[in-house]
Amino acid sequence: MKKLLFFAVLAAMVVSCDQKKQQEKQDTMVQQLRDSLNSIITQKNNELDDMMSTLNDIEDGFREINEAQGRVALAKQGEGTNTKARIRENMQFIQTTMAQNRELINKLKQQLRESSFKSEQLKRALETFTAQLEEKDKQMQLLRDELEDRDLYIGELGDKIEGLSTDVAELKEETTQKSETISQQDKQLHTAWFVFGTKKELKEQHILVDGDVLQSNFNKDYFTKIDIRVDKEIKLYSSSAKMLTDHPSSSYTLQRDANKQYILRITDPQLFWSTSKYLVILVK
Repeated sequence: MKKLLFFAVLAAMVVSCDQKKQQEKQDTMVQQLRDSLNSIITQKNNELDDMMSTLNDIEDGFREINEAQGRVALAKQGEGTNTKARIRENMQFIQTTMAQNRELINKLKQQLRESSFKSEQLKRALETFTAQLEEKDKQMQLLRDELEDRDLYIGELGDKIEGLSTDVAELKEETTQKSETISQQDKQLHTAWFVFGTKKELKEQHILVDGDVLQSNFNKDYFTKIDIRVDKEIKLYSSSAKMLTDHPSSSYTLQRDANKQYILRITDPQLFWSTSKYLVILVK
């Protein structure tokens, strides 16, 4: 009788142990599934945040273009050198902003193609933006023609001051040089450089020397040049990434993609690049 009781207790303990192991296994599977789902949700949220940020930048660009067109319309009613200068500045601003919007629209199209998130509303918004940009091109051409007829648009015409006759060719060259200078200054203001590589690669280029970053005569040609207004995402193609240059942690995120490889997303470009226009990331 005692033997039967002993075997019954032993059997119960074995069953209980098996049930505990099965429960632990089930809990582990559920946790892994939960982590996987959270990762997918985070990735989709990041994709949506990036697309919404680009969308907002496009809308801001069109708003600024409309405001600049309004300033040109007001300036047309005035006279004198100051009027021409205001028109020229606003026309140049409109051209630059339209070029930026064209780049942003192309970027948003690419983001939508690469994203697993599909939205008919976003597609329609892109179509509307593209049509709006084409309409702005037509408006700008008409405006240039009108200003040239009235000798107000001095982007291509000579400027006459108090009856003094100046050689038109020289004025054209001067205006072109000024435009190129402004364009170059604008590019420099919004230009940054980044590089990512293994410790060996960074050491070979003298980017990383004795644990210090960018302290020696490093190879600047090894870096990639970007426009901080447009390029806000950098794919690192590695499952290991470490920032070696200092950038405010609140201005960026490091997230893994579907292949477990890191992507740097710059959420606040002005803040991110405020400490340094050079970015160095160590990968494996």
